[in-house]
Amino acid sequence: MQTCSRCYTQSPDHAIFCSGCQSDLRDYSNTSVALKELKDNPRVKMIRVSVYQDSCPECHSKQGTYEKDHVPHLPHPGCSHAEGCRCYYEPYLETLYP
Repeated sequence: MQTCSRCYTQSPDHAIFCSGCQSDLRDYSNTSVALKELKDNPRVKMIRVSVYQDSCPECHSKQGTYEKDHVPHLPHPGCSHAEGCRCYYEPYLETLYP
């Protein structure tokens, strides 16, 4: 399930527009907003895609650390988990303190 960052309505992974406010989920889902924030943060050197242990094979294949320009978009289109894609982004920081 995708959650809209504007109205917090949940929509299926395959939805492009929020079922509540019709926002484009490619730009306004919680994961899309998180990815944009991580890309814009100069302290974040790379972005890690993390998965739950019981995730589907497609999600496990995407697990890893990526350069900012090569991070896969979430949710994964091929996800077959009953609850949908539950992957999430994590920052990879080169320096923890200024």
